[in-house]
Amino acid sequence: MSTITYQPRFISMEGIDGAGKSTHLPFIRSLLTQAGLEVVQTREPGGTPLGETLRAILLSQTMSAQTEAMLMFAARRENYLQVIAPALARGAWVLCDRFTDSSLAYQGGGRAMPDAELAQLQQIAIGPVQPDLTLLFDVPLEVAQARIGSSRELDKFEQEQADFHARVRQYYLQLAAANPQRYRLLDARHSIAELQAQLQQILQDFLHGARC
Repeated sequence: MSTITYQPRFISMEGIDGAGKSTHLPFIRSLLTQAGLEVVQTREPGGTPLGETLRAILLSQTMSAQTEAMLMFAARRENYLQVIAPALARGAWVLCDRFTDSSLAYQGGGRAMPDAELAQLQQIAIGPVQPDLTLLFDVPLEVAQARIGSSRELDKFEQEQADFHARVRQYYLQLAAANPQRYRLLDARHSIAELQAQLQQILQDFLHGARC
């Protein structure tokens, strides 16, 4: 186990449905734990008992964009207060499957909810909190939809039309372009082995920068 000490960091993973980001969560967690870090893994919506209840509603029930966003940020506030902030405070690293950028991309880009309204919800829920590193897994829409396929029951978002997912993807790319210091863009069309090699290099560089 490494004797190097690191400042606690918050890493998020983003991407449209079908980008394959969740496939790489165990690998990323393994790389961090091999560096001697305590890693707390969570997801959004979800992460807490209330968050998981809200997740089930959000992924299945039709509602207005504003209601959807408010429930997303409600779940996020609980996740931050109960899981993320305590973990960082004790020196752990946090690995989160989606965070605020998902709301910006899905409710803002996909649902066309005004950025100002989403910014208000963010301020109420968590203030200026942002991850230290965001890994964006990007694929063309047709690749993502082929991966989702029809082998299981699709949730509400996965069932959306192609133009919805195209808007979400475009918003993600805009976020990445606007935040180059935080974002790392990965072409998720590559093989798992190729992506893992890229992830290993990204995380090695990030760990180096987090040394105390």
